[in-house]
Amino acid sequence: MAVLGEQDVAPREVPAVETKYRCIQTPIPVPESIPILRQLRRHEPASMSGQPPIVWDRAEDCQVFDLWGNVWLDWSSGVLVANAGHNHPRIARAMIEQIEYGLTHNYCFPSALRARLVERLVQLSPPGLDKVFLLTTGSEAIECALKLARTRGRKLRGDDKITIVTFERAFHGRTLGAQMAGGIPELKQWIVNLDPNMVQVPFPDGFRGGPETSFDGFLRSLDQQGIRPEQVAGVMSETYQGGGASFAPPEYIERLRAWCDEHAVVLILDEVQAGFGRTGRFWGFEHYGIVPDLICCGKGITSGMPLAAVIGRPEVMDLFGSGSMTSTHTGNPVCVAAALANLDVLAEEDLVENAREMGEILHAGLRRIAGRFSRHVGAVHGRGLVAAAHMVVPGGTEPNADLARQVVTRSVEKGLLLFNPIGYGGASIKIAPPLCMTEEPLREALGVFEEALGESV
Repeated sequence: MAVLGEQDVAPREVPAVETKYRCIQTPIPVPESIPILRQLRRHEPASMSGQPPIVWDRAEDCQVFDLWGNVWLDWSSGVLVANAGHNHPRIARAMIEQIEYGLTHNYCFPSALRARLVERLVQLSPPGLDKVFLLTTGSEAIECALKLARTRGRKLRGDDKITIVTFERAFHGRTLGAQMAGGIPELKQWIVNLDPNMVQVPFPDGFRGGPETSFDGFLRSLDQQGIRPEQVAGVMSETYQGGGASFAPPEYIERLRAWCDEHAVVLILDEVQAGFGRTGRFWGFEHYGIVPDLICCGKGITSGMPLAAVIGRPEVMDLFGSGSMTSTHTGNPVCVAAALANLDVLAEEDLVENAREMGEILHAGLRRIAGRFSRHVGAVHGRGLVAAAHMVVPGGTEPNADLARQVVTRSVEKGLLLFNPIGYGGASIKIAPPLCMTEEPLREALGVFEEALGESV
């Protein structure tokens, strides 16, 4: 299974699959889908051809369907978006009703619908985070948070307090500021004139970040880069690093929170992937026992529609005056209707708790598989219904991208949908089912993954 743009995609004969949750009855990719794939390749950038060549027709709950009778169990949630499941009927109905009601856009003009959502998000956030700015994508939320943190620093100490500290291997989005703040050097080469006041420190995952996991490593890295605490305007971290589903030790984040308080630094947590129950807690940062100054969130906020938000303390969120921090599609009414329905579904169907319970099954299964293939799986990271299996070259920790790609290919051919490997060296297989997945399909998916890995090593 090749990536379009690198070489032609040739259908491959694969064994038929027929279970309660999966059905594969054609070669993969489906021969009849090739004209669609080629049409996309002709008219879209090459960068859009980076996923397994499966042409989605529709998706429901935890399954994805094509036009030719194939059905996949979904371990992608799109890209960690469909927390409530694909096309949840209550969310779909809310959007249809809003369209039929007659309001699909209102820019920053007030609406009762937007008022309901921002109040609801405040109620779901820790005390003190009382302001919400609705945006469209996670990257837009990150750009806003960077702007707010640096503005706060300049207000306190002028241009001497503008440094933004982030983490190596971090991914915060694909816009200019988000990529400069990110910690993946190859994604920043196009920028050339990087902001010297955006710096990275090692992420304390105990694996790709090296053995150092204490907060002393943070302090030492700043000192080695010649950065004084009073120069720092903001520190931003993904709640878990998206490329590897890697969490920091709680005591590290606790000390980081105290350090930010001591030095008047805005602490930003990127919850774009982690928020809305993904980790088995409503907010991923609840695992750390701290509260950030700004939350950036998106993806699972609607379970399917483009909406994001920055949630934060009024003294930071109110730094810009009337009309000077807005967005064209802020609080789009159809997306807001989806978000309100999504929040109801998450609560009423107890999907956060389901993510915690199913996460215990998922991670126990992955640890067992990693033990069986210990020469090839260097680590399994994550919590709740997010995980990453880090493929390595036998005998060490060097990333094994070829093996990771092969495992994804075999999984897709067996009816288990994953997106292509990501993370350090392109060797991390990301696992992120919808939060509505129950035990029976989850255990079936684990069996498929183990089989695919066994065939690939």
